[in-house]
Amino acid sequence: MFFRPTSHPPSSPSHPSSRTVYPTPTPTKTIYFADATTILQGISAEMPEIQLGAHTIRSHGAKVARTHMHDWLVLLLLVVIEVILNVIEPFHRFVGAEMLNDLRYPLQDNTIPLWAVPIIAILLPLAVILIYYFVRKDVYDLHQAILGLLFSVLITGVLTDAIKDAVGRPRPDFFWRCFPDGKGVFDPVTSKVMCTGLKSVIKEGHKSFPSGHTSWSFAGLGFLSWYMAGKIRVFDHRGHVAKLCIVVFPLLLAALIGVSRVDDYWHHWQDVFAGGLLGITVASFCYLQFFPPPYDIDGWGPHIYFQMLADSRNETQAGNINGLNVAPSEIENVRIYSHSDSMHSILGEMESGRRS
Repeated sequence: MFFRPTSHPPSSPSHPSSRTVYPTPTPTKTIYFADATTILQGISAEMPEIQLGAHTIRSHGAKVARTHMHDWLVLLLLVVIEVILNVIEPFHRFVGAEMLNDLRYPLQDNTIPLWAVPIIAILLPLAVILIYYFVRKDVYDLHQAILGLLFSVLITGVLTDAIKDAVGRPRPDFFWRCFPDGKGVFDPVTSKVMCTGLKSVIKEGHKSFPSGHTSWSFAGLGFLSWYMAGKIRVFDHRGHVAKLCIVVFPLLLAALIGVSRVDDYWHHWQDVFAGGLLGITVASFCYLQFFPPPYDIDGWGPHIYFQMLADSRNETQAGNINGLNVAPSEIENVRIYSHSDSMHSILGEMESGRRS
């Protein structure tokens, strides 16, 4: 049932008692309500310039790269360190005759060759990142994702090879690396092995801990899992298990690569476990350095994008406020937070103004 408001006749001398009385508006609330509305209109008018799709490699790529020039220099330094760690001789841990019982596994080829590891750990995640860029045209996301991925893999590689060289643990197939003909030669006093095999093969035999294949795979594919979790919003409280399966798939692929290292007798299981833990840990730190957590309301974009967004909005807001000659105390009441927080705060003030 609907009720129509009672209409009052206009005030006149013949109807002295029918004069309409209107409530007196509160000046402070009305002024603030008008200011908030004008600011929102100004921000909305400028939004097309700062929305996704407006920041491409051609328009903003050089600016973003210059901002992170020091990060790219650090990446080059990590590459140099990685090369040095692979050239130097690892520590040759003592291996006695009685220790060879656990190191007699057959020497065989890798199921996952060394050249395939960069393809899986770097190029595969890079392909996903590029696909997302071509869909959304956001160079901020592209740059931060590539930077985070490279940092994840290179930091993991440097840590892995540094530990390999320092520990010098023999591989499970060390006997056949040391004695290709199967005839052991030992020091008569210490019973230490006196290898007769190729120096390069023996050198590689002292790099068992931790597994480089595993750490690199978890560093690159772990970063990819974080990245996809943010983009498809896995933790949106809607219960879509299919999204979770997509995120877990890269981790499953990395785990299978680690298992292959044990099956090939190139690593002990402890080597694979430590390599996987190292890779996923570094990947997590590198991702969170450039992106919010996937469960965050802004988890779909990099930190630098939202910083740029806030700066652009604040500049637009300042211009609109200057045009209205708003007092400084009123400017301080308007702040930009994340998308939902800012809207809720402003709309709450607007609603309170109406009730007053």
